[in-house]
Amino acid sequence: MTDVPASHPRYESLRIRDAIVAGVEKGVTSIHGLIAHGRGEAFDYLLGERTRHFAREAIDAAAAMLVTAGRPVVSVNGNAAALVPGELGALAATLGAPIEVNVFHASKVRERAIRGHMLAHGAPNVLLPTGHAVLDHIDSNRRFVHPDGIGAADVVFVPLEDGDRCQALVRSGRRVITIDLNPMSRTSRTATVTIVDNVVRTMSVLPERVAGYRHDTGAARALLERYDNARWLRAAEAVIRAGRGAFEEPALVRGG
Repeated sequence: MTDVPASHPRYESLRIRDAIVAGVEKGVTSIHGLIAHGRGEAFDYLLGERTRHFAREAIDAAAAMLVTAGRPVVSVNGNAAALVPGELGALAATLGAPIEVNVFHASKVRERAIRGHMLAHGAPNVLLPTGHAVLDHIDSNRRFVHPDGIGAADVVFVPLEDGDRCQALVRSGRRVITIDLNPMSRTSRTATVTIVDNVVRTMSVLPERVAGYRHDTGAARALLERYDNARWLRAAEAVIRAGRGAFEEPALVRGG
């Protein structure tokens, strides 16, 4: 994106698009991921392309849930790997948790490409799905998991998740943390904690919040006791329906 100056009003959006395109070219992201990204970008525009108060509340809850989990796992698909590989690796390292690759448009070649990409960006431990552990309540290829990863997890952090697998994870007794720009999606309404925000912005702060709560698990547990995911989903939907966000200048507005 050398021909676009940093002063361009759509610079950050264009930079993120380029990262997704680069992911496709590297074999990390499915070409279908371009469509999914565009859909999310539309919601982000309506949100004013900034991290709102409801997202900050959910980020804190996500951090609290991750540090109090017994066996947390970070689940990664092609879009997430293309956009925030280093940040996801840092989060997994802080938690001492594995990363597990799980993609909708499955291929062993792409799974291995994502694993290599994550390792190259500092991820400490990246697992691939196997035929030895299966997630109940789902029939697609996404039911295959690693027995030492999602197969054993009590909390799964899944940015950019699909609704059917989110439902299957929750029905199987796991708590799910997701990042989804559409507060009305199946994923958003099913997950235990939904961060309605751009994954790039969330992952710029979540590892730091996790590190903070690691030193105060009492505060983390107290936060989770009062956290109400449905409340913050309603707040996110209200902002989208009001249509105010799209008329704000994201570079000039810092509040929530």
